[in-house]
Amino acid sequence: MENKKFTITDDLLASKSQRLLNLLIDILIIYIIAISIVATINIIGDTTNSHGASNWVSSLSLIENLFFGLIILFFYYVFTEMYFSRTFAKYFTKTIVVRVDGSKPNTKNFMIRAVSRLNPMDPFSFLGKTERGLHDTLSATYVVKKHEFITKKKLFTEE
Repeated sequence: MENKKFTITDDLLASKSQRLLNLLIDILIIYIIAISIVATINIIGDTTNSHGASNWVSSLSLIENLFFGLIILFFYYVFTEMYFSRTFAKYFTKTIVVRVDGSKPNTKNFMIRAVSRLNPMDPFSFLGKTERGLHDTLSATYVVKKHEFITKKKLFTEE
């Protein structure tokens, strides 16, 4: 008897519209997190009558603000995908991150995904024919439709 292995197929991949919606929702959440951090710093400064940190945050340059946003983006993607295999947007679109064999990616895969997203060209990598972006390819991961993936994997293991 031959030893068949489960493999992600094109019919399981999340669509480009799902991927775009994931991006937009995740960017909105990252923006809300950034605003919340700044608001918390300002509230603490007002409460303690110590405005050093709030003055520092207010005086950040455009480049420093961008760097601050990239740090939040990195940690948001690493923690949500590492612990849940999906971000909050992926919950909404019912998609999940997996490896080619359907297993959960490891820490290295998630770190590569997050670092790859810092590349400003990453969103443009979806403009081609494939549903996989640069951060998917470099990390050897796939974003799939969760329910179809579970069904297909279950059928495969029952064979």
